[in-house]
Amino acid sequence: MKMQAVADQDMLKNALGEEGYDELAEPGNVEAPNTHSLWPKIKAAIKEVYDPEIPVNVYELGLIYKVEIKDRPDGQADVDVKMTLTSPGCPVAQEMPSWVQGAVLPLEGVNDVDVEIVWEPTWNPGMMAETAKMQLNMFS
Repeated sequence: MKMQAVADQDMLKNALGEEGYDELAEPGNVEAPNTHSLWPKIKAAIKEVYDPEIPVNVYELGLIYKVEIKDRPDGQADVDVKMTLTSPGCPVAQEMPSWVQGAVLPLEGVNDVDVEIVWEPTWNPGMMAETAKMQLNMFS
């Protein structure tokens, strides 16, 4: 399923161009430190985590609500992620936070990663990035 999602992303990038794709790949609800030097690496790492039931990464699905990067005196940073799931009954509810943590923790400059599941606001398909909607044939 992940290979199909990557193929879909590549097809969208070819159709939209890299810049157009990047703009449409941003979910409207994520609160992130866009100007922090680590943010592009963290976002790329999170985009490698896929919901096993939906062939779209968790970032573009709109499951990431907030990312905080806290700089430390030693030059490293601690990262806090608040995320949700598509439903409380998600069969991977226990594993998905560790997948996100495991994607971000190895990044150079990251000291610690804390991922917390939150349920407010309740996730809905309108939170997805336009690219996710296109991949799932959910045109708005």
